[in-house]
Amino acid sequence: MRARRVMRRRRVVGTAATAAVVGGTMAATSAAVGHHYAKKDAQAAADSQDAYDETYEQGAADVQAQQQAYEPPPSAYAAAPAPAPAGNDLAAQLQQLAQLHEAGVLSDEEFAAAKQKLLAG
Repeated sequence: MRARRVMRRRRVVGTAATAAVVGGTMAATSAAVGHHYAKKDAQAAADSQDAYDETYEQGAADVQAQQQAYEPPPSAYAAAPAPAPAGNDLAAQLQQLAQLHEAGVLSDEEFAAAKQKLLAG
């Protein structure tokens, strides 16, 4: 009987030792996998930040290029006519109106109205 107890103890001790080895192996494997994925996540985060930085820099360069290439639109209006002389020289003012009309700056109606205004006083 004593031999059976010894054999039983050896089996229990052997089973406990096996369980301990398996448990330790599982813990070590789990830790290694955890470290692996932690490194992978850290690398993915770094890659994501690099991509973000690159995109930001490209956008900033695009904006700067657009600002440098910007040209204001040309003026759609003709230059203002020269101011009339300070004196009451009616003939000179009528001649100036006629030149503006011939140049196409004043329409027929505008010319007639301005001429009437000068003649009226």
